[in-house]
Amino acid sequence: MAAAVAMRSGSGSDGGGGGYDKAGMDSGKYVRYTPEQVEALERVYAECPKPSSSRRQQLLRDCPILANIEPKQIKVWFQNRRCRDKQRKEASRLQAVNRKLTAMNKLLMEENERLQKQVSQLVHENAYMKQQLQNPSLGNDTSCESNVTTPQNPLRDSSNPSGLLTIAEETLTEFLSKATGTAVDWVPMPGMKPGPDSFGIVAVSHGCRGVAARACGLVNLEPTKIVEILKDRPSWFRDCRSLEVFTMFPAGNGGTIELVYMQMYAPTTLVPARDFWTLRYTTTMEDGSLVVCERSLSGSGGGPSTASAQQFVRAEMLPSGYLVRPCEGGGSIVHIVDHLDLEAWSVPEVLRPLYESSRVVAQKMTTAALRHIRQIAQETSGEVVYALGRQPAVLRTFSQRLSRGFNDAISGFNDDGWSVMGGDGIEDVIIACNAKKVRNTSTSANAFVTPGGVICAKASMLLQSVPPAVLVRFLREHRSEWADYNFDAYSASSLKTSSCSLPGLRPMRFSGSQIIMPLAHTVENEEILEVVRLEGQALTHDDGLMSRDIHLLQLCTGIDEKSMGSCFQLVFAPIDELFPDDAPLISSGFRVIPLDMKTDGTPAGRTLDLASSLEVGSTAQPTGDASMDDCNLRSVLTIAFQFPYEMHLQDSVATMARQYVRSIVSSVQRVSMAISPSRSGLNAGQKIISGFPEAPTLARWICQSYQFHLGVELLRQADDAGEALLKMLWDYEDAILCCSFKEKPVFTFANEMGLNMLETSLVALQDLSLDKIFDEAGRKALYNEIPKLMEQGYVYLPGGVCLSGMGRHVSFEQAVAWKVLGEDNNVHCLAFCFVNWSFV
Repeated sequence: MAAAVAMRSGSGSDGGGGGYDKAGMDSGKYVRYTPEQVEALERVYAECPKPSSSRRQQLLRDCPILANIEPKQIKVWFQNRRCRDKQRKEASRLQAVNRKLTAMNKLLMEENERLQKQVSQLVHENAYMKQQLQNPSLGNDTSCESNVTTPQNPLRDSSNPSGLLTIAEETLTEFLSKATGTAVDWVPMPGMKPGPDSFGIVAVSHGCRGVAARACGLVNLEPTKIVEILKDRPSWFRDCRSLEVFTMFPAGNGGTIELVYMQMYAPTTLVPARDFWTLRYTTTMEDGSLVVCERSLSGSGGGPSTASAQQFVRAEMLPSGYLVRPCEGGGSIVHIVDHLDLEAWSVPEVLRPLYESSRVVAQKMTTAALRHIRQIAQETSGEVVYALGRQPAVLRTFSQRLSRGFNDAISGFNDDGWSVMGGDGIEDVIIACNAKKVRNTSTSANAFVTPGGVICAKASMLLQSVPPAVLVRFLREHRSEWADYNFDAYSASSLKTSSCSLPGLRPMRFSGSQIIMPLAHTVENEEILEVVRLEGQALTHDDGLMSRDIHLLQLCTGIDEKSMGSCFQLVFAPIDELFPDDAPLISSGFRVIPLDMKTDGTPAGRTLDLASSLEVGSTAQPTGDASMDDCNLRSVLTIAFQFPYEMHLQDSVATMARQYVRSIVSSVQRVSMAISPSRSGLNAGQKIISGFPEAPTLARWICQSYQFHLGVELLRQADDAGEALLKMLWDYEDAILCCSFKEKPVFTFANEMGLNMLETSLVALQDLSLDKIFDEAGRKALYNEIPKLMEQGYVYLPGGVCLSGMGRHVSFEQAVAWKVLGEDNNVHCLAFCFVNWSFV
């Protein structure tokens, strides 16, 4: 019958039946719904999968076809419908995981087979070497020579297509022998273990000519799409300045051959840039795999012969490329090989590790390519949703433009219009001028309109015993430690139609605080794009131009705790508050590149937690995966700041830029000394906080005063002294803070949990005052308890909310405040203990 009927041992229709247990009714009975009833229920489910009781009652009133259905039956229907949805999603997820595991298993089996071949080859070579040692007369026999050495490519006539096709076929064979064979002795990259959720299998070369890296992984994109993306190297390789295809013609087997000229940026001002003249061969294998392989046609010569080529050192690309194989069930298995000879002889000896380390190539090129296509895959599938309604491709373009602008400023190529200006006799800062970079390059309403150019002040310096990630993280989180916001205001004024003026001519006041608003990040947080707002206020009523806040678009690279990058950057540019997609960007910032790679392959630096980066005691060991190798860590820091100028102010802006970068260098040196793991964090803090007692002494005063006022011990074994007691206080489970006993209490000490709560470091702790961390209610509660604190020596503060140094809300269950007495029983400072705090 068309009407709903009760059926024993029946089942619900596709729309969903529901069994029920009601007094006086058989729980084994089920309800069968008509197609019309199912359609009505599905319409409601599409709008609200979990309707309330009143919504279900309204549904029964509004739909006459459901009039004979009881409310409980409707409730059960929705429960079953949600359950089936959940089961379908879980089944789909498990199927995707199974496909991924199957593909990863295939990849691992191939890798295992390759390793077995490599072992067999090494055993054979070992036996051959033993035979040579036992029979010296065979020493000149090279019949069993290893194939690890890549054969040299004979020079061919580049105008002869048949000759180029021969080179292309040789390149293909050699590339495949590296990608899936044993032509190179690959060593697994530490820290990247294969698995269903792994990034991929990454390996670096051992004992071959030049530097080489290999990566293979799963990507949820079609092979043709992956090849298209990877061939567009400037879109993902941040060190690629340009790539130009000079000649392209079809090969006889359906592939294409291209003659390509590529330029790379210099990573720092201390080294020249590189360029390549290569043959690129794209073809399809018999099994349907796509291959793009590439190699240099010669070590020198070829390519454009312009004056700009004098700024480049010709490097060589040995057979490299991409192998993309379709995967059952969708997606692709991608093999990437990069094998380069970067001519390390042309750079200072201290910087040669940048050009002689296969890990650097793996991190900057090979894994960057794999990460980029994985990022595109996630964006395409809709897994990535970014803030402010921006499309992922637009935000990725902003990141690329920031990075490219910073690279342009560092390299300063002549054909871009850069020329070096005369100095003041001290060659610590390079001043370059670009008159071509006029401010009319955007169609935006806020485009540059004043004729002029850009002046760049840049400098490079070597750092010893400074963890790069910690330094960049500090520069990001504590801008007031190094920045002069008036200079930011000057750069930001270039976005206006009015003419800009030099800092100091406009009376301004800045709060010193910054608000960071995240925009986007890559899959593994290698890069973070964000907007920074600097709160400013004009001091004159007629200064309408500078009466609002300053906004910066900022790119952070390598500051995530799991970062394996070889480059740590903080790059930013002033933007309008509502910046359009074509907003002009003038990039400035910092880049830190490690020169010494740790032997275990973990990131060369200490823990990236800024607070815990400052250890306790002169003998304290670094935390996390760090080791005392950090005390010998060397890195190169490059600073570049760009300032727009009007023609008549060129010399004044150049002088201002030079002085400003010198002040930043001085600030960075001070911060570097403070966060160096070769010094304890507390000792570094004592260098900045003048007139403060030794850290062990302060720890003893804090514990003794707590016991004196409250009658209980703050720490067990509090009778210990010196470094042991200090270490116990540093590791205490609750946040301990001390502030000066002045009219405006300023924080002077915090343990590790206290620094974590305030999201600061011992270096920047003194910039925070007690009234800054409490909200209005917290300040009132504290002020009401001050008389009691002064009288009895301690008070208990109720739970509430305070602010961290980064502006985040922190809730705490309870706080205890007490007076810290010195040896003379005088009040030295106030101490606070925040119990059970957490970020809201």
